[in-house]
Parts: sequence; structure tokens; C-alpha cells
Amino acid sequence: MKLINKSILTVAITLSTASVYYAQETQDTVKSTRSKDIEEVILQGVTDIAKDRKTPVAVSTIKAAQIIERLGNQELPEILNTTPSVYATKSGGGFGDGGITMRGFESRNIAVMVNGMPVNDMEGGTVYFSNWTGLSDVTSTLQVQRGLGSSKLAIASVGGTINFLTRSADMKRGGVVRLGVGNDDYLKTSFAYNTGKSPDGWSSSILMSRQAGGTYIENTDYESYAYYFALGWEPNKKHNFQFTLTSAPQWHDQRTYAPTISNYIKYNPDQDGTPYRQYNSDYGYYTNAEGRKVALANRSNYYAKPVMMLNWDWNMNEKSKLSTVLYMSNGRGGGTGDLGRVGGKSLTGYYDNMGHFDYDAVFAANQAVDVNAAAAGSTLIRRASINSHNWYGILANFQHKINDNWSFSVGTDDRYYYGYHYQVVSDLYGAAGYKDNKNLNIAPNVVNKVFDYKQLSWNPFGGKTTDLSNQIGYSNDGEVLWYSGFGQLEYSNEKLSAFVQGSISNQAYQRIDNFVIDGVTTQQGQVVNRKTGFKNLFGYNVKGGANYNVDEHNNVFANIGYYSKQPFMNAVYPSNQQVLNPTLTNEKIFSAEIGYGFRSSKLNANVNLYRTEWKDRWLRRSMQFDMSDGTVLNGYAEINGITQVHMGVEVDATYKPFQFLEFQGMFSWGDYKYKGNASGTTFDDNNNPINVTGDSNTTTLYLDGVKVGGSSSNSIPQMTASLGATVKPVKDLSIYGTWRYVGKLYSSIDVQSFSTPTSRGALQLPDFNLFDIGISYKIRLNNTSQFFTIGANVYNLFNTTYISDGATSVHAKTQDAFNSQQEYEAYQATLYKGIDPSNRVYFGFGTTWSANLSFNF
Repeated sequence: MKLINKSILTVAITLSTASVYYAQETQDTVKSTRSKDIEEVILQGVTDIAKDRKTPVAVSTIKAAQIIERLGNQELPEILNTTPSVYATKSGGGFGDGGITMRGFESRNIAVMVNGMPVNDMEGGTVYFSNWTGLSDVTSTLQVQRGLGSSKLAIASVGGTINFLTRSADMKRGGVVRLGVGNDDYLKTSFAYNTGKSPDGWSSSILMSRQAGGTYIENTDYESYAYYFALGWEPNKKHNFQFTLTSAPQWHDQRTYAPTISNYIKYNPDQDGTPYRQYNSDYGYYTNAEGRKVALANRSNYYAKPVMMLNWDWNMNEKSKLSTVLYMSNGRGGGTGDLGRVGGKSLTGYYDNMGHFDYDAVFAANQAVDVNAAAAGSTLIRRASINSHNWYGILANFQHKINDNWSFSVGTDDRYYYGYHYQVVSDLYGAAGYKDNKNLNIAPNVVNKVFDYKQLSWNPFGGKTTDLSNQIGYSNDGEVLWYSGFGQLEYSNEKLSAFVQGSISNQAYQRIDNFVIDGVTTQQGQVVNRKTGFKNLFGYNVKGGANYNVDEHNNVFANIGYYSKQPFMNAVYPSNQQVLNPTLTNEKIFSAEIGYGFRSSKLNANVNLYRTEWKDRWLRRSMQFDMSDGTVLNGYAEINGITQVHMGVEVDATYKPFQFLEFQGMFSWGDYKYKGNASGTTFDDNNNPINVTGDSNTTTLYLDGVKVGGSSSNSIPQMTASLGATVKPVKDLSIYGTWRYVGKLYSSIDVQSFSTPTSRGALQLPDFNLFDIGISYKIRLNNTSQFFTIGANVYNLFNTTYISDGATSVHAKTQDAFNSQQEYEAYQATLYKGIDPSNRVYFGFGTTWSANLSFNF
């Protein structure tokens, strides 16, 4: 199959992040992919930044000016959407709730780093981008390495690595004030200033910002702040110290439940048979004391995750260098949802005729309950699930140049993590309290203390726990010890560069259940204690690669690697219990890749082919279950024994025929499949086993040969392309337009759809095309260092209606499922673009916009 030809390369017109063509805001010149300011960062600190025509990995790099110009009010990962094999969506549509996949792997299996420091959650690998929205303001370079990547750390970057390099304290003196506006009351203001370096080596940088408003989705209000402070000191040429403090405290109302297609259509206020893309079933209305209807969110998120880092670079001599980072990250916050039942119904039993919660009915039902006399869980409330942590680490890297060709590096990455997980009452929904009986140390007690999720926590040292008497549902802690060592040997000359890397790591997990009595016997006859004791898991990886520059235009590379990856904590202690997984095993990942690059003054192009096999994977997948009483229950499934095979090809190119015009293009094709079957167990949100396929909560999942979809409510495309252009008709004016195509998009796997041998595989969602445009203009003042920049962006220009993510795989019924041709034709008329309307999906946003004004001084 001929995937792309020369004509496509030369007419490609899109924003390609495969090359760096934007200069810093204060410069006019355009820089090539071999940008010297990028290469100067290579040997600084502990970051592993890929060099063009040297590091044998597939890489894309974005500069700060591109993020500032084009991100607007999009989700931070969306700036990567024109990168090969990357798919970023807004998921449910709440602020910062976006998801990202790379080569078919989701964010928990993509190594996300800030200045070389890993930030994936140490218990589950997740990355919540709502905690990192401030990075859009302080990132100087964003580099994506697809596949194994060049990081020497003992991290299993199955899909790839995303590394944010933030501004340093010693940037040149100057500042900027920005104002941004957009759809749905989006408003963002920010201020940043750099002092520059003083004669005695001191420098500092500060940034503060606030944004608020709503998103395109109903009732998704939010408020977010960001602050960044960097202090640098370079006493001499041997030593450089950089201290950094940053955080982005926020709260936002969410849409976490993917509605059915039929409900999007049913609850469209226009009643025109089209889906109402803004529809959100996770909120409702109640009547306040003044008699007014007030919106109330059931699902929301709030978090603050301050990070402090101290970097020390020591140039020991001309050949040796030691880089060390000490860091701390104390996260505070959680997410809300409903808990309990009243009147025999959960919250989904109280929808009104517009598909929103009828809180007046809930309040009335709750007020009729004598909570002291009733059974536990007999009122319906909003709970907040707290997920706080304290995280400390040290990362050190010693580099030594043996001679002009050979060098090596060795180092260590050590971390300590303590996570706090419990539930508290967030809103009583009119009840006098909530009776809980989950804590075996306390007799069933009535809790009526309410915690407001909109009260942001700015203190990184306090607020980690509440009194046990106010905790409900569950209360457990996770303790993780991580020790690792790594090494790399590298050879390099003008033509050839090659490396071999290896790392070993030990992860020790301990689960602490504060609701358990030591020595209690479970229903399965197992004796458990409050503390499980540490379970040590050993892992390792080894990888190598080589790049050969054929001439000044052509280069080829290859890499190969094997990972023995420790499972996440919820696989070590599954079902949220104090019992060790009896079938615990490391996950095994083998990956290989080859690539070709072409560089010239006008055309740059890359081609990559890869294959990754992932065995013994364990997955926890959030789900919504259809119950026999007609209600929908939120919960999760634990799936083990998964094997996946991902292979594909990637092409990206930029073509610049004139100084004022640049074309870009990208194409990626993948074939991602499950290999063999797996087994799954199902639970509700409060960790109670639920039976959805029979008399047991355990079932076989028939996945062999099924296309890989995402977990939770995400989807994975196996074909993407983009075309676009950037035009600069006059000095300081820039206009761009992009087209993006997404195809072979598969819905996520769900336990109910794959529980029989006749399962029809993952549901393929309709392909879609999107267009974006933007413009920016710089107004210079007499002082060359002072200028205004005004810009605007329009996303989804033609208001295309498309499904971005699917939560279920319900295939359209065949004709033999009906008693008559008339019934079959009536059913066919209900299909949405050939898809059964009972499928739960997220529609992408319609047309949105943003505009900004900034002043640099």
C-alpha cells in the first residue's frame, strides 16, 4: 500500500510540530529543525532532549511562541494534534479534562516530564492536565518523542515521552502582559517578568495568571490560577543553581458521564432531530430560598499540585559534569460524585424531562428520611473523593566524555510517595446527614460536615487528611518507594551516532486501609491487616539505537528496546482490598523502529515505521453499567491478561518555497489489535462487586483480534492526517490555516460488549475532518524591545458535528434480529450515521474561538 507520495509532501499544508519554525516572540528570524538554542539545552540538567540527525528516535518539537499563538482556549495536549500518531481530545469537555494517546497508548503509558522530572502519578500512572494548565504560560520548549524515546530514566514510555522545558531564571530582562477572551465567557489574564542576570550571577523569573469562564459544554464553569517563580544563581562557570516553584490551583465542573446518542437528540432544545452537542447529564437544578432555579453540578474536580525543584549543574572539569535535581510535589484535592440511594433510586433515577437532575425531588426525598433511624446509605448525597499526596525525589546524572567519540553517563532516580484516598461529604442534597458503616473501627455514624470544593487549597504542606469520623465510603493510603539506577554508553562522529542504555528499578508498594481492623477475616476467609507491608517489584529496561547521516541531506536510524514494567498499585492490590494479587506479574514490552530523514533548505521530511508488543497488561477501566432496573450505575472494571500489538508508519514534512510561505503535512497509519482473550471483574464506584453479565462479577472478555480502543470514555484512531499553511504576506503579520483528518477511530472496550464469543469487536466511529484558522499581528513601538501582539483563532471553522470519543461498542442490529422488514426499517431510521443510538459517546466541540492581546516590554 502506497501511503504517501512526493506530490503530497510538496503540497502539504498544515501545522506540523515535527519541525521548529517559530522563533522566540522577540525575534523575527525563522529557525530550522537544527535550532542551536534547542541544542544548547541538550547537556543542561537531567533532561534528555533529542538532537536532529543524531538521536535515533521519532521526535517533534514545539516552541513557546507557537503555543502562545495557537493554543488559545484549547486543552494543553491539543497543541500536539498535528503530530503523527497523536490524538488529543477534550474528552468530557470540562476544563483540563482532555486526554491524549500516542501510537495507540494512553497518557498513563506516556511518560510526561517537566524539565526531565517524571510527573505521572506513582500509583496509577495517570496525568491530569487540569493540574498543569500553567505550563502553557511557562514552557519554552515542548518536545514529543514517540516510541522508546531518549530518556535514560527507568520509565516505561510505552507510547512515548512528552517533556515540558520551562523558562529558566536567567532569561534576558523583560516582561509581558496578556489578555485573552473567548467563547462561553472565557477570560484569561497573565503577567510575567524576567530580571535578567545580574553581574554577580543572580536572576529571577515570575509569572502569575488567572482564567475563568465555561467551556462549550453545559454547566462546565471553572476558575484556575497559575503561578511560577524561578530563582537562579551562577556564582562561576562551574556551578549553576536554579530553584523553581510552580502550581495551577483550580476547580471545575465536569461532564464525566458519556450520554447516549439518543439522549443527545432527545434533549436538544430545538427538537430538530440533531444531537445537542453541549448536553451534560451530570448536573441539574434546584429551587433556592428566593424561588429561583439554580444549577448544581454533581461531578466536579478541584486540585492544587505545587511543584518545587532545585537544580544544580556542576561542571567538574572539561570532560565531566554532574546534574542533580531535588524536588517535592504535594498535591491536594479530589473529585465529586453521588453516593447512596433514596426512595430506592440512585441519582440517575431523578432525571427531569430535559435530561438533567431534578434536585427538588431529591431534596424532598432526602428530607423525608430520619437519617439516625434509617439504614446506612439511605440518603443520596454528593461526596468528594480525595486523592492527595506527598511526593519527594532526587534525580542525579553524571556525564563523562571519554574522548572525542565516546561518552557515558550513569545516574539514579529515587522517589518516595504517600497518597491519601478517602471520601467526605460535599453536598447533603437536603438530607440531615449521611449514615456510613464502612469504617469497621467506628459504629455506623451520621456525618453532616460538608466540604466546599470551590475553596482552593494554596498550602502545599497542610490539608492532607480530615478526621476519620468525617470520612465515608473508604479511607486508604498508598505508600510507594522507588529506587532506580541507569546508564548509557554513546558513540558519535560526524556520520554515525549510536547508544545503548540500561536501567533497573525497584518499586515497593504498601496499601494502608484506615477502615480495617487488624486481623479481620474477609468473606473469602482471608485475614487482613490495616497495613499490607511492602511488596517489592523489580523491573528493568534495555534499549539501543543508531543514526547514520548518509550525507548532508539524508539520514537513517533504528532503535530497539525491551521493558519489564512493574504493574500499577491497583493491580498489586486489586478490588481495593488488602489482599495481594495472586497472579501478579510484570508487563513485558518489546518495541522496534526504523526511520528516515531528509533535510534541505526548503524541504524537511521524516518517515518512521514501528512495532510494539505489550504482554500481561493489567487495566482498570471506568465504566457506566446498565442495570436490570433501568438505572445506570457508575463503576469500573479490572481487566487482566491483556496483550496488545501496535504497528504503524508515520510521515511528516515541511516545505518552504518562499520566505513568506510555509507548507506542512503529516500522515500516520496504524494497526493496533488485541492478541488473545482476557478476564474482567466489575465493581461500582464504592468498590462493591456488581454482576452485569450473570451471577458473577467475573467474566471472560473475547478480545482476540479486536481493534484497540481506549479505556474509560476515550477512543483511539488508527489513521490521522493534516495539511495546512502559514503565510506572512507582510512583516509582522502571520496567517495560518489547518485541515485535520481522523479515521479508523475505535470506541473503547467495555465489559458488557465483549463477554460472549460472538462479540463483534470494537465499534468503529465515523471519520471526520476539522479546519482551524488563525491570525496574529505585531505592532512595534519606537523602543524595539516593546511591542503589542494581537491575535485570534477559530477552531472547527465549519462547525462540523463529529464524535470524538466513544464509551461503548454496541453494534447496529442485523436484519435477522427483527420479526419483520417494517421493524428493521424503523430501527434503521434511528441509527446515527450507521451507529446504534444506545452507544454512549462524546461529541466534539462545535465552532469555538479565542482572541488575545499582549504587550512585551
